Amino acid sequence: MNNLAALKEYLPLLLPLLVAQFALFFWALVHILTHKNYKNGNRLLWLLVTIILMNFVGPILYFIFGKEDQ
Repeated sequence: MNNLAALKEYLPLLLPLLVAQFALFFWALVHILTHKNYKNGNRLLWLLVTIILMNFVGPILYFIFGKEDQ
């Protein structure tokens, strides 16, 4: 029961981070699937990086190193 109380205590802090993480993840996926040009790598590489490193790291790496400026 102690773990549940701790979770309820941290939920207001964790919920915005989870929402931001999933929003960034889906935004990166949509961008990867709808664009053809990338600065480095190809579509498959960036899909793998984004999915495997689903936490903030994968999508951020894509937007820094993979997204082609248009």
